[in-house]
Amino acid sequence: MLKKRILTSAIGLPVIMAAVWFQQPVPWFTIFVLIWGMIGAYEFFRLNRKAGIRPMVVFGIVMTALFIAAREPLFYGSLGTKAEALIPALLAAAIVLPLITVLGSEPRNQAFTRWAWTLGGIGYVGFLLSYLVALRGMEDGRNWVYFVLFITYASDTAAFFVGRAWGRHKFAPTISPAKTWEGCIGGLAGAVIICLVFLPTHFGTATNPLHLPALSAVTAVFLALAGSVIGQLGDLVESLLKRNMGAKDSGHLLPGHGGALDRMDSVAFAAIMVYYFVWLVQ
Repeated sequence: MLKKRILTSAIGLPVIMAAVWFQQPVPWFTIFVLIWGMIGAYEFFRLNRKAGIRPMVVFGIVMTALFIAAREPLFYGSLGTKAEALIPALLAAAIVLPLITVLGSEPRNQAFTRWAWTLGGIGYVGFLLSYLVALRGMEDGRNWVYFVLFITYASDTAAFFVGRAWGRHKFAPTISPAKTWEGCIGGLAGAVIICLVFLPTHFGTATNPLHLPALSAVTAVFLALAGSVIGQLGDLVESLLKRNMGAKDSGHLLPGHGGALDRMDSVAFAAIMVYYFVWLVQ
């Protein structure tokens, strides 16, 4: 399992890095997130079906794709002043259209369960992942996406290895029995270390070859810690989802890691936090 995990990361990380880097003339990162989101939505709804819930799978996957595509600057910017209404319009469609559909569904006593889980999948996968595309579209967005990927990957990796080596005290045994306090602390340390080693800031003067955001050392460490905390909480949320659905992994797309849904939680949660940080300070 460990060899598969390392091999998958060795292949996947360069692909993701390249997709983030190249945006013109084709928005490769948006396409990557779009595919990721559609697979993740399918896995989400498949978990529902295994638990006896009948969500609207096709509708959910299509709406997931639309939420992600709507954040692409090449499309979003072309709408001009009408762009601000796009996401609310999609949200209204995601709420209203399934409600109309369930009027004719059977059995009647599962109508709102179907609606709730369909809407939940669209929001959890499509809306949350759309923040990665929105972050990429901001000023210096490529570098901010790298920042999110670096700290979450370092946090996940450090938490995994520290937990395996020294984990003794269970963090949330009823949700994810394998997670320990030692692993959580290791994740925090991993995020800070990657921030200080690979994202040197020198108190506001970025000198690294990727030209990552010029942050003060204090701000960079704060963001790394916050990203690790919220990323680990996102991972717990996904673990709770799988436990509720009676599944260990959402899928087998990524050997050693599980499915697409298994790899989106920490990244999506951290991306939202960083997005609003950038929005507030810029």
